[in-house]
Amino acid sequence: MRRREFIAGLGSAAAWPVVARAQQAGKVWRVGFLASGSRPVSIESSQYGGFPQGMRELGHVEGKDFVIEWRFAEGRSELFPSLAAELVRAQVDIVVAGTSASVRLVQQASSTMPIVMAMSTDPVGDGLVASLARPGGNVTGLATSADDTASKQLELLAKAVPKLSRVGFLSGSDVAPSAPILRAVQAAAAAAGLQLVPVEARNLQDFESAFATLANERAQALMVSTVFNAQRQRLVELSLRARLPTISPTQEFVEAGGLMSYGVSTRDFNRRAAFYVDKIIKGAKPGDLPVQQPTRFFLTINRKTADALGLTIPLELLVQSDEIVE
Repeated sequence: MRRREFIAGLGSAAAWPVVARAQQAGKVWRVGFLASGSRPVSIESSQYGGFPQGMRELGHVEGKDFVIEWRFAEGRSELFPSLAAELVRAQVDIVVAGTSASVRLVQQASSTMPIVMAMSTDPVGDGLVASLARPGGNVTGLATSADDTASKQLELLAKAVPKLSRVGFLSGSDVAPSAPILRAVQAAAAAAGLQLVPVEARNLQDFESAFATLANERAQALMVSTVFNAQRQRLVELSLRARLPTISPTQEFVEAGGLMSYGVSTRDFNRRAAFYVDKIIKGAKPGDLPVQQPTRFFLTINRKTADALGLTIPLELLVQSDEIVE
């Protein structure tokens, strides 16, 4: 998969030094990583493997220069408070948080511990940072621009699904990152003359009723909010059962069997989170490190799922895609 450029400030991976510059002699840094999903069989080959990869690329040796305290919420956001408190009690030096919700909970647990956002949607609107250029406080990291890509996702669905007129949008109930995305989707649907069918879910138990509503409202396709990445396998099962073509912001959703994704690479975001950890280790304050946003995005298509749904993906989309899952 090709790497995408980020707004100036990070610099390219090629410019990263091979050997880490001076840091506190002999100190082994304890980095907490709070993830929303389940612990994978192999961290290195998963989306989370991007973080230790990035640390290695920056010259840090795991076990010698740093150790990672992994915490996985298993797709259950209600576990975030206890996991965040656990990392604070473990006296980690830095926390890398995989979602906006987990960032806020770590903030509540500690107002001084450096926090790196490996993934966020609207950190300024959510009150996590003062501004992208000058975050202030103890938080910095990466923002996905998921609200900016929503209209493109809708456009891609319209090209993949013949005579599309009614599109479902699944968002998290009472989850702040979904709000700006929903507003963007509503505006894009209105501009395209499409009827939007918004549905909400708080947990796995809500999915069945959400899909029942989509069926009653005769939705022909479904957009899935990024907040459901940890539950992607169940969502794929339900969408295939309902014969609903889907699009998500994350490639992992397509690897699980979803039709398409358009957005950032989660593994690459985790990899780039290492840049911030490296800077903090070398003495930088989180509030002085600008929050970065992607400028280009990945299109991934699952051709096997398209065949199962009886869809012929237009050549135009296949040519545009960055990766095709066969």
